[in-house]
Parts: sequence; structure tokens; C-alpha cells
Amino acid sequence: MTLDHLRELVKEGRDFKVVDAKSGEDLTRGVLAQIIFEEESKGETLLPVEFLRQLISFYGDSMQSMVPGYLNMSMESFAKQQAEMREKMAEAMGSPTASMAMMEEAAKRNMAMFQQAMAMFSPFAQGAEAPGAAKPGAAEPEAGEKQDVDALRAELDAMKAKLDKLADG
Repeated sequence: MTLDHLRELVKEGRDFKVVDAKSGEDLTRGVLAQIIFEEESKGETLLPVEFLRQLISFYGDSMQSMVPGYLNMSMESFAKQQAEMREKMAEAMGSPTASMAMMEEAAKRNMAMFQQAMAMFSPFAQGAEAPGAAKPGAAEPEAGEKQDVDALRAELDAMKAKLDKLADG
């Protein structure tokens, strides 16, 4: 069997075990890790660099035994939400407005869940920022936002001038 074939089995939700023919050693974990490595190297990035760093830092740590269960629970929850979203999308296909709203809601829920999962690791990682902490340079507004702010300031200045004129007159 090739890695491509095993990848397809995983995508179909089929369980399998890879065993070395000579030694009888279970190679499943290594083969699955190899599939992930190949997907990541193709540009199909799924795992953020910071997540990988945090994961590596848990090896040999006292928290190592908790990580697999936590990750498994998080992925099961994520998969369940995805299934619910697909189900709701199928129901709402008749109404474009309703389906867009559901997609936005599901995307927000999934992002919040992922951020919460990442924040769970942050307290244990050295130098990790608190959840919601601003990163240097993150407060810089984009060009469009700056123009909006400038326009609002101009509008406020104009309103203030009118109020001053009314108060004087």
C-alpha cells in the first residue's frame, strides 16, 4: 500500500494498522505522521508554526500525558461542529441569506474554538502571550481603516464647529 492509498483510507474514515512484516512492530503512528509531513510540505499547511513549537515543547514535559487526550477531544469537537454545519447548509440551501449567516456563524464558532484550544497551551509555553494580548505592530490600522478614521475625525470636527457656532450665535 502507498501513502496516497492510506491517506484516502483516513479520509474515508476507515481504521487501519500498519505492521512491519519482519518484526511485527506497529508502524501506524509513524506512517500517519509521514502523511501529515507530506501534506504540509506540499503547501497544504494546516498546522501553524507556533502550534508545532508548542507541541514539540511538551515532549518530555510533565504535561505530555495530558496533550493527546486534549487534542483528541478538541478534534472530535471540531469534527462534530463541521458535520453540524454541513447539515445546516444542506437544510438552508433554499435561502442564500440564511446559508451565508449560518456559514459566518459556524466560521466564527470554529475560529473561537481553535483560539481557545491554542490558548489552553499558551499558559504552559514559555514566553507565550496571554489570550487576546496584542502583538507588537498588531495595532497598526490598515490604509482603509486609517482613511475611515480620518473621515470620522473630519466629520466630528465639522459637527463641533457647527455646535460652537450655534452656541456663539
